[in-house]
Amino acid sequence: MRFPFPGHTALVWPMCLCAALLWPLAAHAQGTTAPSSASATSADDTPEDGTDTRRSRTRAPAGPRFDIHMQAPEAIGDFLLRHMEVQRYRELRNLDANELGRLLALAPADVRQLLATLGHFSPTVEVIPPPGLGEAAAEDANNNGGARAAPQPLGTITVRVDPGPLTQVALVNVSFVGDIANAPEAAAQRAEIQREAALIQGLPFSQADWDRTKTAALRRLIAQRYPSGRVQNSLADIDAETHEARLYIELDSGKAMRMGEVKVLGAERYDPITAERLVRLSGLTPGSDYDINKLQEAQRRVAESGYYDSVFVYVEPTTDGDTLPVMVQLRESKRQKVVIGIGGSTDNGARLSLEHTHNSVPGIGWRALSKLQLERDDQLASTDWSSIPDDDGWRKVVGLQLAEQLNDLTTTTSQRLRVGRTQLGTEYDRSFYLQYDRARVVNSLVPDPVAETPESSISANYAWTRRRFDDLIFPQRGYGLAVELGLGYTLGTDRQPFGRTQARWLTYWPLGAIARTADPVPGQARDVSALAQRRTQLGRLALRVEGGAVVARDTAPVPETQLFFTGGDNTVRGYGLRDIGVPRDDGSIGPGRYKAVVSLEWQRPIWNSDQRSNWEQVLFIDGGAIANRPADLDPVWGVGTGLRYNSPVGPLQLDLAYGLETRRWRLHLNVGFTF
Repeated sequence: MRFPFPGHTALVWPMCLCAALLWPLAAHAQGTTAPSSASATSADDTPEDGTDTRRSRTRAPAGPRFDIHMQAPEAIGDFLLRHMEVQRYRELRNLDANELGRLLALAPADVRQLLATLGHFSPTVEVIPPPGLGEAAAEDANNNGGARAAPQPLGTITVRVDPGPLTQVALVNVSFVGDIANAPEAAAQRAEIQREAALIQGLPFSQADWDRTKTAALRRLIAQRYPSGRVQNSLADIDAETHEARLYIELDSGKAMRMGEVKVLGAERYDPITAERLVRLSGLTPGSDYDINKLQEAQRRVAESGYYDSVFVYVEPTTDGDTLPVMVQLRESKRQKVVIGIGGSTDNGARLSLEHTHNSVPGIGWRALSKLQLERDDQLASTDWSSIPDDDGWRKVVGLQLAEQLNDLTTTTSQRLRVGRTQLGTEYDRSFYLQYDRARVVNSLVPDPVAETPESSISANYAWTRRRFDDLIFPQRGYGLAVELGLGYTLGTDRQPFGRTQARWLTYWPLGAIARTADPVPGQARDVSALAQRRTQLGRLALRVEGGAVVARDTAPVPETQLFFTGGDNTVRGYGLRDIGVPRDDGSIGPGRYKAVVSLEWQRPIWNSDQRSNWEQVLFIDGGAIANRPADLDPVWGVGTGLRYNSPVGPLQLDLAYGLETRRWRLHLNVGFTF
């Protein structure tokens, strides 16, 4: 073979290679720019609605392959439609009639099993296939392997359910193995587990309630002494003839565990002894019984100390021995912090505050909290210093306060210095201190140089508080008592002794029977927790009583800051802050030597259908009196109504009160519960 270009043979092979590579691209471009008549779509081939069939070849979404018509009580029907096995295949595109027939053959057993979880063990269940399902199945069999048309809906399945009688829980029996079975110190724990498990006795059986009961029993077991406890056996014995369920739980406690030494992790800026002491003051001493409530209390105490941004208190698991080291994981706060706050109250209007915290004052290691607060009628500057707690929880405290109060026509400026010791606990607070007071009162309308002479005193005081509420955030029952006692001398040219005392009492009484346990949504457990059992149908009564007295000669120049006012959001509603006092000759209101306050409040729950909501409606009557002699105490009264919302941070309170003495309405706002 001879090439036509003998002189350029070296160029032939590259040219042939390029042609071979470019030829398919050229052919493709020619096909797209000039389609053949066989593949082209002319205007005459366009559908009548103008849709271009070349735009998309995506498959349109298919509807359900079948529908379900449920004939059952509404709540049960909704539950079955959510959980039936056949329901999962409604959107399956390639589901044919044969496969649906097999699913429907299994459907009655599936429905009966679901009804059993709701306590219906003798139901009547009928599953009716769609009309023509057999013919569709035969057609699918004949067309197997051949061309198949677009799938058509298979029709509607009818499910008829008569749930039958509801099984009641006749017995709940909890037995124990392991150390807890015979330990005398665990008797109360055994009784509490059995009492809580028996809460579902007499109620309709459901699998959700049964699971919750087992979980609650285990949680109560491992909360105290036995962190490695477990459910060893459980049995639900159902009698289909009597429609009764007998439930049995066997708990294995394992061995009793005790607390070990406290180990602090993450302490860098502050002495770890602070966290160690707070943990031990919560009851977590070496050798004490394991108690998850004490772990949580220790965590709360350390977190509220102000030294740490986050705290995690836990025990280190161990496989040998019966001692669990207590671990305290800390993330420390910065040594200094400044907080600017904006707020307000119905008592004193808008509020602007500036706070500075120093967690470790150089040289002494004390914590210092300084505050500047500006309100409509009150201005305050204060600093409070406290040492780290000792082994018994006592702190040394030093406080200085400068204040100015505007009361109608008078302005009271005061200074206070306090030095002492304090011990703060969950149930008890104690403190004793020396206090210096100085106060000066100026009348802006009628100046009186003699009356404006500052008065001062020094006193020794003791304060004691006890809280016995069932819950410190949302109390339902219980009481709180606070008492202050003081003895002192007035200073200056006229020195006379005086005594001062003040007491507060608050108690809650539940009203009516325990609120009925609401019927749950099928598949969900009932709320039969201890909290739900404490709530009554009619709510509770709250009684608050306050009293105070300054015992001294009539001529004793006791500083006005040691005397008493009342009125406002937290005392006598219907009156403003410090509106109730002793009338002065110039028409203003001043403090008095004796105080008496009483308040009775009905806190009634608001129900939503058969569910108790987080809202409560309140009716109240408040009364208060201030006088310089006990015989002159003549109370003024306020009545009103309000709303409470039980938020995660505590009750949010909105009250509308009418002052019977002033014949005026006032709005009062408050947040949280404190005593």
